[in-house]
Amino acid sequence: MQFQRSSGILLHPTSLPGPHGSGDFGTAAYHFVDWLAGAGQRLWQILPLGGIGPGNSPYMSSSAFAGNVLLIDLEDLQAQGWLSAETLHNTPAFEELAIDFASMAPWRMHCLHEAAGQFSLCADAEQRQDYVDFCVKQAAWLDDYALFMALADFYNWQDWSDWPAALARRAPDALEAARAEHAERINFWKFCQWRFFTQWHKLKTYANERGVQIVGDAPIFIAYQSAEVWARQELFELDADGKQTVVAGVPPDAFSDTGQRWGNPLYRWAAHAAEGYAWWIERVRSTFELVDVVRIDHFRGFAAHWEIPASEATAINGRWVPGPGPALFEAISAALGPLKIIAEDLGVITPDVDALRTQFAFPGMRILQFAFGSEPASRSANNYLPHNHARDSVVYTGTHDNDTTQGWWAQISEAERQHVRDYLAIDGHNIHWSLIRAACASVADTAIHPLQDVLGLGSEARMNFPGKAAGYWQWRFSWSQLQDWHSQLLLQLCQLYSRS
Repeated sequence: MQFQRSSGILLHPTSLPGPHGSGDFGTAAYHFVDWLAGAGQRLWQILPLGGIGPGNSPYMSSSAFAGNVLLIDLEDLQAQGWLSAETLHNTPAFEELAIDFASMAPWRMHCLHEAAGQFSLCADAEQRQDYVDFCVKQAAWLDDYALFMALADFYNWQDWSDWPAALARRAPDALEAARAEHAERINFWKFCQWRFFTQWHKLKTYANERGVQIVGDAPIFIAYQSAEVWARQELFELDADGKQTVVAGVPPDAFSDTGQRWGNPLYRWAAHAAEGYAWWIERVRSTFELVDVVRIDHFRGFAAHWEIPASEATAINGRWVPGPGPALFEAISAALGPLKIIAEDLGVITPDVDALRTQFAFPGMRILQFAFGSEPASRSANNYLPHNHARDSVVYTGTHDNDTTQGWWAQISEAERQHVRDYLAIDGHNIHWSLIRAACASVADTAIHPLQDVLGLGSEARMNFPGKAAGYWQWRFSWSQLQDWHSQLLLQLCQLYSRS
């Protein structure tokens, strides 16, 4: 599908300002949409909206379908009459520019419990009916998710395969008894999902009405400790006891000499094919209910994925195993029609990956931080250099996995800096704006700029460092950092390079 020429900003909602420890779907999100529209930005790219996992990563969610309940706007809960003013008035003194997950998450969960309890006591008939309608509509995934979360809480988040055998293997009598025993907790998790989806759809509608589309993110793999792996064990590479035999990752690369051992379960693709890829079709359909464009993370894994024995501590001793190839996307296209999908084609990209992407006309990604540093003889093959960009691509200064552009500039070699200076005809001052301008000028249909680069922030604002399990996903900005001239300059660049 041909993308219109446009540009946008990469910012996860957790990074928005606000008094409650992290960004959410509240007032600041609507203000940010207004800022995007005023700056000529037609896209708001976010990270996965699912719950966070180990290391607070949104790429290790406990569900492929459920939303992150920590993003729920607490002030909306108060407006509905389910959260007391006293509770919000006693908000802890959270840090403004970073998320302290250890204090933020428990406090927000306390607020959600209070709201769920008050809803059950005092909701009116219309609210109760809306809740019931939501539960019925989303039952295909919501029932398993809510039960999984209730059981995971009860068993202190030990692996589901270590639960009592009848529950781990999903014996019908055991599931029925668990639903009765944990009914209150199950209803809590359903209530949270109802509020998440209600608030997000309202925010997305607001953005769409102002000409801003949402670019979502769908990780190719899901977490082992997730509702879907527990519910559909036959679709994943597990042994008879539900344990992982192999796990996902990537081989050694520029980020890590030992590769990245992600630890996600791998798909049993033959089982998916046998059911016509129905699980994947539903996952993609539900994702497009939340966003307008989907970036599929680690697209190359559909051509071949790196399989690591579960016993290995690193990703070094893995092997490439074929993925489903075109059959998966043919099934998705047949069921859902043409879709706006961005293929994250970074890393070790082989001809079969390019062929799979181009067969379905999915734009790939070009990262300007990867463009400079190659030897002169190999620059004609460096697809990240702007003169090698293609229209059907999305150009970024950097992604959430990269350092900020200022941080990148500070640590690259002098030879690489000189290549940048020569190529862009600059002196290196305000390098972040030079790369933003280069992205806007690119022939690529879409240009995306991390907000950290718009603000000219250094490595302290880096969102993630692949392979490092702690200390990331914490960055936030404040409104005082965002000046009028930022939006004016972005608008000028969009007008200059026909992106608005």
